Amino acid sequence: MSETIVVDGEWERPEDGLPEPALRELAEALRLLESPGFLIQVANHVGVPIEKLMARLPGRASRIVSGSVDRALRAALDLAVKSLDAGLLRGRSGRWHTLAATVSGAVGGAGGLAALAVELPVTTTIMLRSIAEIAREEGEDLSRLEARLACLQVFALGGPTTTDDAADNAYFAIRAGLADAMRRVAQEGAGRGLTRSLVGFVGKIAARFEIVVSEKAVAQAAPLLGAAGGAAVNAVFIRHFQRMARGHFTVRRLERAWGPEAVRAAARQLAAGRLSA
Repeated sequence: MSETIVVDGEWERPEDGLPEPALRELAEALRLLESPGFLIQVANHVGVPIEKLMARLPGRASRIVSGSVDRALRAALDLAVKSLDAGLLRGRSGRWHTLAATVSGAVGGAGGLAALAVELPVTTTIMLRSIAEIAREEGEDLSRLEARLACLQVFALGGPTTTDDAADNAYFAIRAGLADAMRRVAQEGAGRGLTRSLVGFVGKIAARFEIVVSEKAVAQAAPLLGAAGGAAVNAVFIRHFQRMARGHFTVRRLERAWGPEAVRAAARQLAAGRLSA
């Protein structure tokens, strides 16, 4: 195995590619990032046919979802840029976060669609703490703004996407779409309030997070669910984003070790079946 070399701050891809252990980790990370759609997971979990879950929501639902997403991401942003490096997650397990989100979902399910505006910011904050815990486990330094922004990035993962490059993994396409906005925010630094760069970054995340939240609203508004169903939906909701976080931060850890280009090239080869892990 050749060593990875850094020249003028840029990675050079190892000539023989990623070693087998890294390839196995990358393959598992991509498997997590390509999990089935959220609504399919809900249908399988609660035993309600997806056709019932796809029943038309009230006309005001899109406004409720959009406003709820905006409030939720602003709360998450405030936590991310101010306090995620303060050791708030120590002693909390992923199970604790799942339980907390499940309870929040039960309250939301009992209140129906109207409760989403109250429940979603709470659930999103719980999920962000869980995501940050996973980030720490994968070696992220959450005292760095860039790492905290990467936690917010997780909310943009896990929904449908389109890309002109069929060989490119959807996950990398999403990251590429967020890269410029994330870079501008990181360059500005924290502590400057809600800057134009932060608004742009959160807006890009909201556009994708809203897709999954709409599916969550569909599920919670479906007949036969209620409070118990709302709890089940939220349990699936947080586990969905925990999987996205584990995959995302595994890829970032591999990129720190082997370089982004080497990891992306290996991902393409894995997707094309030219490599086996």
